[in-house]
Amino acid sequence: MTTTTPGGRQKTVPGTRRAELGAFLRSRRERITPETVGLPPGLRRRTPGLRREEVALLAGVGVTWYTWLEQGRPINASVQVLDAISRTLGLDQAEREHLYRLADVSAVPEPDTCGGLEPATQVILDRLDPLPAAVYNGRYDLLAWNETYSCLFPNVVVQPVATRNALWQLFVARECCSPIVNRAEELAQMLATLRAGFGRHLGEPAWTEFVRALSAASGEFARMWATHDVARPGNRIKIFRHSAVGQIRTTSTSMALSSPQEARMVVYTPMDEESRERVAWLRTHPEAPAVAHSHRHPAPPRRL
Repeated sequence: MTTTTPGGRQKTVPGTRRAELGAFLRSRRERITPETVGLPPGLRRRTPGLRREEVALLAGVGVTWYTWLEQGRPINASVQVLDAISRTLGLDQAEREHLYRLADVSAVPEPDTCGGLEPATQVILDRLDPLPAAVYNGRYDLLAWNETYSCLFPNVVVQPVATRNALWQLFVARECCSPIVNRAEELAQMLATLRAGFGRHLGEPAWTEFVRALSAASGEFARMWATHDVARPGNRIKIFRHSAVGQIRTTSTSMALSSPQEARMVVYTPMDEESRERVAWLRTHPEAPAVAHSHRHPAPPRRL
C-alpha cells in the first residue's frame, strides 16, 4: 500500500512494509526442514519448516525479538542481526537485499567476492575484440576484460584483486604513469559516479573501507571526495596514452549488466583512423610497455 505526499510522490506505508517483512520471513522459515540445519524432526509440528524459536536459536537472537520481527512490530534490526538471520534461512543475494529493504536498513550487503558474472559476459568481451572492453562494478573494481583491453592497460590487469581497481590505480599511481590524458576531467567524473553509488551502499563495510583506504592513500582523492559531487555512468570521450604508440582517442560506451548488481560493461571505440591503427598495433604487440620510464625510488606498495 502506498500514500501520495503533497508533492505528488508516493511512499510505502511503514505498517505495510513491516507486514510484508513478516510474511517474507515466515515463507523463508517454512521452506527449511529441521534436518537441513541439523535439528531433530520432532513428532508434533503444526507448521512446515522451522519454528520461530529454532530460527532465533540458530541465528543467536532472542526469541521474543525475532517473534516481534515476524509480527511486523516497529523494532530496529541491525546489519549484524539481519546477516545472522539471512545465513540461518539460507537466503541468496536477491533475498538478502529484499530482507534489508523491508527492514528499512540501507546497508544491503554485497558478496565478499567479485564473482557473479554470467558466463556469456566473457564470451561477449572476447567477441568485441579488437575493441578494448571490460566489466567494472560500482566501485570500479575490474571484474573481467578482453585481450585488447589488457594490451592497452597492462599495468591494471596484472594487479592483485585487492588493487585491481581503476580508481585506485589512477589516484595512487604517479601522475606521469597515468594512462589518461584528460585526467582531471575524467577523475572528477569517475569520482562523482562513485559518490552516487556510495549513497546506495551507506554503512556497507566493503564500500566504507574502500573510501577510507583510498582517502588515506591519496590526498587528491580525499579532497575531491569532500566536494560531494554526484553523477551517473554514461558515454564519454576518453583520451589515453601508451608509450609505444602515443595518444589514443576513444568513445567509452557504458552498458548495465543484469549480474552482478551494478556491474557495467564499458567498450572503448577508437574515434579516428589513427587511433584504430594504434589499437590494432598494440593488439599484435602485447609485450609493449605502457610506460617507457621507471622510477629510481618507487612508492611503497599500498593495500586496500
